[in-house]
Amino acid sequence: MPMPPHNRRASRAAVAALGAAGLIALAAAPAASAASTASTASTASTASTASTDETAPELVIGGIEPIDGVQPGSIFDLPVTVANKGTEAAEKVWVTYAVTRGLDFAEVPSNCRAQQVRSYDEMPERWTVVCGFDQAVEQGVVYTPERPLRVKALDRAFNDELLLRVDENDPGADENGFPPVAGTAPAVKLVEGHAGGEGSARVVIVPITSVNTADYQVTGAALKGRVGETVPMKVEFINAGPAWVMAKVGERTARVMVTPPAGTSVVKAPGFCKAKGDAYECGMSQRALNEGGREAYAFQLKIDKRVPRAKGSVALSTEARPVDPDKSNDKADITLDVTGGGPTGSTGGSGGSTSGSGGSTDGSSGGAAGGTSSTGGDGTAVNGGHLAETGSSALPITGVAAAAVVTGAGMLVIVRRRRAQSRN
Repeated sequence: MPMPPHNRRASRAAVAALGAAGLIALAAAPAASAASTASTASTASTASTASTDETAPELVIGGIEPIDGVQPGSIFDLPVTVANKGTEAAEKVWVTYAVTRGLDFAEVPSNCRAQQVRSYDEMPERWTVVCGFDQAVEQGVVYTPERPLRVKALDRAFNDELLLRVDENDPGADENGFPPVAGTAPAVKLVEGHAGGEGSARVVIVPITSVNTADYQVTGAALKGRVGETVPMKVEFINAGPAWVMAKVGERTARVMVTPPAGTSVVKAPGFCKAKGDAYECGMSQRALNEGGREAYAFQLKIDKRVPRAKGSVALSTEARPVDPDKSNDKADITLDVTGGGPTGSTGGSGGSTSGSGGSTDGSSGGAAGGTSSTGGDGTAVNGGHLAETGSSALPITGVAAAAVVTGAGMLVIVRRRRAQSRN
């Protein structure tokens, strides 16, 4: 029997739905099987990993405490220990020594390689030495290099750090550094050390503090422009050395207080500066500042009005800084020279600019009513006449006379037009 069109459509939809359900069921079966297989494999892998971890070596490094009172130019030892707290011996170990840029290695054994690493990701420049020890490190035994690595404090040394790390595999070179260089001093090996000197972690950071000073300085700026103009202002914080300075973890870096001159407003401030009352408090872009390094703060200021003898300042914050004994250069002036007249321009100047009768833009001469106004590069009307600035009344009187002449000429034209109209 023929089937109505709408019934055919309904049947086709039903068949399609059943077909889709069948496909879903077929697809679900392998997926369920795969999930079951994956679960079984995961369980087996976890069990295998747990079994492996139970017998793996557990290397730790230690044996060194924070070092204070180091004199620049002196050389000192790094007494390091390596221990294995696991249940299986390590067949070979690598020990990494990394010191920040105030320190350097006095000598590098031939079983070690040295690399200079550039500053990156807020990490300061540093020297790294990686030593490979091709010998077993047994569990429960504390080892130490038979001859400790020696480090020299450079003239710029101050707040430095030593990073120690121990690995079962070669950590490789740092991709941000220069090519590694093999050591030339006699090779060293690990020997059993004294019990109780073992560390507790695979990576240890040790502070090394030297006796040194750093001369912090700031530079000001001399600004010049017309009312309405936006002018750049750059001030700087300088570390004149001899020490480089790196803030300790959690310690605030040096701050610079920038106070713009009166009569100006800040259009744009640097990213490391925030408003604090009438001033801006500026921090450092990095936690370290090298000797001779500069931190620049670039502002954009708008000159809103002329303020006589306006002056701003740039100064270091007032907290105690034992590293910087010289306070004479911790503050500098920001001067402002507003050119081209008063804060809003003179009345004569604005009248002259609107008349459009041929006055020049530099205010030299012309048929403008005031005759002394000029337009600055920013479009602000300013008083450009020297006589007006000195208080002379000659130009105002001349202006009034010129206005009277123009008015009289206008009245004469009007009278003549009326007479002509009356005759007609």
